[in-house]
Amino acid sequence: MSKLNNVAVLLLDEVHPFELGVLCEVFGLDRSEAGLPVHDFAVVSAEGPVLRTHAGFTISTPYGLDRLDEADLIAVPAGSHFADRTYPEEALDSLRRAVDRGARVLSVCSGAYVLGAAGLLDGRRCTTHWRHAAELARRFPLAVVEPDVLYVDDGPVISSAGTAAGIDASLHLVRQAHGQEVANAVARRMVVPPHRDGGQAQYVERPLPRAACDTVGETLAWMERNLDQELTVEQLAGLAHMSPRTFARRFQQETGTTPYRWLLRQRVLLAQRLLESSDETMDTIAARTGFGTAAALRHQFVRSLDTTPHAYRRTFRGPAAVPEVA
Repeated sequence: MSKLNNVAVLLLDEVHPFELGVLCEVFGLDRSEAGLPVHDFAVVSAEGPVLRTHAGFTISTPYGLDRLDEADLIAVPAGSHFADRTYPEEALDSLRRAVDRGARVLSVCSGAYVLGAAGLLDGRRCTTHWRHAAELARRFPLAVVEPDVLYVDDGPVISSAGTAAGIDASLHLVRQAHGQEVANAVARRMVVPPHRDGGQAQYVERPLPRAACDTVGETLAWMERNLDQELTVEQLAGLAHMSPRTFARRFQQETGTTPYRWLLRQRVLLAQRLLESSDETMDTIAARTGFGTAAALRHQFVRSLDTTPHAYRRTFRGPAAVPEVA
């Protein structure tokens, strides 16, 4: 098991209180009366003794950057404008020294930008909130950004997706350091699941892509209205008055994907909407979305979102959703 006795949270201006609160709740709360481990915990300021939060109030702490030198884990919560600001070089040096001496670092949501600025994402797998993933990859091209997961553990660097995914990553670290029973006990105290199914792909909004020009626009609209039908490239090309080869090329140019992948994505999106808003059975949803059978729906749903239709419905509608008949 990895060492996790001393935990420090690195604060910067415009920190998000919820992500900070997650770290304080998991690592900073004394649960010794329940026989659970207690961490030597401190909140450290990188930019003065008093910092602003993005919610408008301030936070003060007596700890400076020297407190990071003894931490087994340094966590960096999210903050506003983290994607386009600079960071104190002393703070980045502290993070690099921590990793060099064998400590671990954890980012929550946009806190990944801080790790990136320190060079700690180079050559490593990482993640952040799905809204920031493309920009994180652009700013740090040597990082291997995985936008669909809740968290990534790549050696000494752990990164988590948006907001509540910080809980998942933190409990993962508790599980590694103290075992499954301790992680489960902490999760019960927090009234959260010790492990969530799926990744953040199931939370990503993917509206219809806007084509640069409108050669296949009418065909896209027709496809969306007929997702329950069996559609072929030859049939779609005929609707667009093109040869199949020309249609496939134009489709790729204007949507950035193939007709098959576009159609599959729209079918999954429709299934998501039906699971969220209706009591339809899986067989009915499979028929309405063009997957045909509940088994085919489940297969494509898991491939696209890394979770099952049943789990997705529970997530977005709660356990009171109409039970399914096997």
